[in-house]
Amino acid sequence: MDDCIFCMIANKEIDSNIVYEDDKIMVFHDAGPCAPVHVLMIPKKHIASTDDLTEEDQELMGYMMCKIKDIAKTMELDNGYRVVINCGEDGQQTVKHLHIHIIGKRKLTWPPG
Repeated sequence: MDDCIFCMIANKEIDSNIVYEDDKIMVFHDAGPCAPVHVLMIPKKHIASTDDLTEEDQELMGYMMCKIKDIAKTMELDNGYRVVINCGEDGQQTVKHLHIHIIGKRKLTWPPG
């Protein structure tokens, strides 16, 4: 999608602090972190939100979920971390490209706020 900031990051049209990348996903530091470690995992395929997932996305989403533990290990989140997917306006999704927040390196509270 031409005007999607995460698509532009995935296409390397905009610089980001990349933690991990392969042919399916990219992981980079959040521009407005809420913890010492706050990275975003995005699919390179544009999917607006979890509401837009289809059966053909099952393999990609499974892949992403299984990669989280590898990213957490890379980020040295040995004492735990939080995984968040926001969906829609009330869910505080600010970029309309599905993304997974991986947050850690501090004691997290609930509810998050």
